[in-house]
Amino acid sequence: MSNKTWEMPDGIYTALVTPFAGDQVDRKAWQRLIQRQIDGGVAGIVPVGCTGEAATLTTAEREWLIRAAVDQCRGRCAVVAGSGSNATDITIEQTRLVKEWGADAAMLISPYYNKPQQRGLLAHYRQVARQVDIPIVLYNVPGRTAVNILPETAAQLSAEPNIVALKEASGNLAQIEQAIARCDLKVFSGDDGLNFNIFGLGGHGAISVVSNLLPGAMSRFWRAWSAGDINQAWPMSRAFDPITSACFIEANPVPVKELLSMAGLCKRDPRLPLVHVDEHSLTFLVQFYESTLSAFMAQESSDQAGSS
Repeated sequence: MSNKTWEMPDGIYTALVTPFAGDQVDRKAWQRLIQRQIDGGVAGIVPVGCTGEAATLTTAEREWLIRAAVDQCRGRCAVVAGSGSNATDITIEQTRLVKEWGADAAMLISPYYNKPQQRGLLAHYRQVARQVDIPIVLYNVPGRTAVNILPETAAQLSAEPNIVALKEASGNLAQIEQAIARCDLKVFSGDDGLNFNIFGLGGHGAISVVSNLLPGAMSRFWRAWSAGDINQAWPMSRAFDPITSACFIEANPVPVKELLSMAGLCKRDPRLPLVHVDEHSLTFLVQFYESTLSAFMAQESSDQAGSS
């Protein structure tokens, strides 16, 4: 029997981009993006994470984004808000704020830049978990942080009642399989290119970038898999492959913002130190959108209109 304080629903969670108009948060676009996710049937959204350019946001911006998401999603899908940093005291403070602002759970990236030992990761996460009474999702993304949460570390942390899940973006399937086997945690894919593989290892869903574009299709993919319909889930997974590649042609979230902009859903602007894609990448993305993605997104809009 699980000792967890909150059962994180299985399924697709969207690591939502933060829309900017120039250097200001585009509030209307934020609400439009969230509604599209709700209409697409996702299990939840993840505002103010890496894809949301969290490290560049002020506290006031974070508060507005999270409160607005909570207000719009209440009762319809979960809000798992990013609150991690590379300093434990700041992480505790930010996680307390996320709770105050109404999020269902907090997602904590492993401390970047400092390169803590595994003992340091244990101490960091335990201190946050024991000082803030909110469900916590660990986020392992060594490519951004230069530190890897090993399966034995995750297993020890899973003894904390309010550490409920692990977003795994190490790209190491053997490690992810060990984490799933050893931890009393729900493990979610954090790498769209490996979603099908991680589901097959026992993952409980995905925290996805691609679902910014296609929340309904990604949710149907998960439902097909979880219903055991491999004959439907496998080709759906393969159909996502070129979209995943396009989303990561340059640093996330710059390409997915370009594609969302082409669909008229938000502006293309990132915030410094990120800049727009270069001319070569933009040419590729325009061609990809026109030849492939626009038809997928038109179908998505038609499906949402038909179900409303």
